[in-house]
Amino acid sequence: MKWFQQNRAFGTLLIVFGICALLAVALLYWRWTAWNDARQAFDQVAAERNRLGHLDPFPNDANYRKLQGYLETYTSAVDKFKEALKAEVAPAPSLAPNEFQSRLRQATIATLGRARVNNVKLPDKFQLGFDEFATIMPNTAVTPLLGQELSQIQMLINILLDAKVDSVTSLRRPRLPEERGAAPTPTPSPSPGRRVATAKLGGTPVPTLIERNIVDVTFKAAPSAARKVLNEIVSSTGQFFIVRTLYVHNEKDKGPSRERAAGSAPAESAQATGAQPAAAGSLNFIVGNEHIEVSATIEMLRFAF
Repeated sequence: MKWFQQNRAFGTLLIVFGICALLAVALLYWRWTAWNDARQAFDQVAAERNRLGHLDPFPNDANYRKLQGYLETYTSAVDKFKEALKAEVAPAPSLAPNEFQSRLRQATIATLGRARVNNVKLPDKFQLGFDEFATIMPNTAVTPLLGQELSQIQMLINILLDAKVDSVTSLRRPRLPEERGAAPTPTPSPSPGRRVATAKLGGTPVPTLIERNIVDVTFKAAPSAARKVLNEIVSSTGQFFIVRTLYVHNEKDKGPSRERAAGSAPAESAQATGAQPAAAGSLNFIVGNEHIEVSATIEMLRFAF
């Protein structure tokens, strides 16, 4: 006791060191306990995983019935989806060659009348892209596909006519592979083709589910009418249209000359001050009234299921 009183500083240091040692031991024990619990939980999960991995699963009746229910629900959903897709594609009617010619003649007359009402200029001898069939009957085997394509093109032309474009400059319809008597090729073509490439699953060719008809159309219109045409094409509910390529050319390649811009300045200043312009009809819009020429390659999808 006398030694502690004589060496009070050293004794205090020993007490502090002892307390720190006890705290360190307590902390070490607490962390070791937490680690031990985590290790036991990990070992249990790992053991259960190994047990499940080495089991030989055997389906029971309850699981089999549940699986069958899942398959039936999935099949029903896929069938409904297919029916919804088919409803968004023009049907392929069963037509005879002479019936197709009659239908083409009726569609052409209806299109010309619609263009006359909406004041839209069409190309001379316009036959909706089926010029060769105006005098020659198609092959019987390809007539349903031609009838379907006729409906698709008529829908597309009606969109342009209802938007009241200025004129339809050209409409070109490439021939179908079936028109040339070519069988569908399962291998992909290096150039953009009319048929989606057939895939392979496990070395077995998968049948083509999506086919496409292509049409190239060029028309002139005001910018507002062109926007309406594009919006109607991509949102069409009667047929799947895909605008694959689009070229827009302004009829005015250059801006107004400096002299014309300076000549229109007095009229603009007179309007700003509220004064009457010097002469009637002197108001000249520099920009905003030009029209555009639109060329587009449009794909019309059809589903083979």
